[in-house]
Amino acid sequence: MSEPDFEKYKPGLEFVYEAGGALEPPREIGPVVDGTRRIIPICDGGYVKGPKISGKLMGNSADWQLTRPDGVTVADAIYAIETDDGAIIQIRNKGLRHGPPEVMDRLRRGDEVDPSEYYFRTIPEFIAPAGPYEWMNRSIFICSGARFASSIKLWVWRVT
Repeated sequence: MSEPDFEKYKPGLEFVYEAGGALEPPREIGPVVDGTRRIIPICDGGYVKGPKISGKLMGNSADWQLTRPDGVTVADAIYAIETDDGAIIQIRNKGLRHGPPEVMDRLRRGDEVDPSEYYFRTIPEFIAPAGPYEWMNRSIFICSGARFASSIKLWVWRVT
């Protein structure tokens, strides 16, 4: 049997949206058995804009973060989008952020850091209601992020 043509089966990416919003100051839980935990509340009114969806980020949401002993931050955010046409879409966004220690120290201090200097990738899972956004329930998505002193930006693609 011949070797398969892997390029033929390589998934593609379809850009869905960019999101951005303000964050409240972290609420430190502190050292725990598996690292250091904190909560980052997500402010109401962030934006979502793109070719597939647009609207705003809803508040009363948070990213429950764990920084492991190896320096990797594990993100686990639960939030929602209210689309311009009134649909509410729940999101659970889990992933990893890490980089060289000096870069991560600059991020923690709130310095301006180019997102290309560190790794910040997540896997958002959507729960969309029946209707125009139910396609989001049937795909896998990946996200690239950028963290700033008091805000965040996310870019989301659907894996085709």
